Amino acid sequence: MPATATIAQAAQAIAEDFALFDEYRDKIEYILDRGRRLPPMPEELKVDAHLVPGCQSRVWLVARRDPATGRVRLLADSDAFIVKGLIALLLQLYDDRLPEEILANPPEVLDEVGLARFLTPGRANGLASMIARIQAHARALADEGARAPAPA
Repeated sequence: MPATATIAQAAQAIAEDFALFDEYRDKIEYILDRGRRLPPMPEELKVDAHLVPGCQSRVWLVARRDPATGRVRLLADSDAFIVKGLIALLLQLYDDRLPEEILANPPEVLDEVGLARFLTPGRANGLASMIARIQAHARALADEGARAPAPA
């Protein structure tokens, strides 16, 4: 997915990918494969301050604003492959977006593809926690940007 794609285009791509699979097992394998291909997070960022509370497995999430573009850059990782796959989906939607874009576009596609049916209640709660953390970071970065002085 090109970096210029909108969140709506990224959501459409996710929906199309899930539509390719009829079987539950194939959809889970797709999520696992996405997790296997997720680039690793630098070890020095895997600290308690970056852990997402409410996740069954360990999930680290870091959000930073790119000073040149104002876009939110997300890094995330987990010690569980299925969770890494969920992270990959969230990054497809939200990495390299403006904070306002993130806040204006909840991940409805995840419900539309029936993702909750594939997850245990603990994993579903963890996914909700990851989404909440991304939105909280986006809110904080949007507020930070609103307080920043205008360029001279």
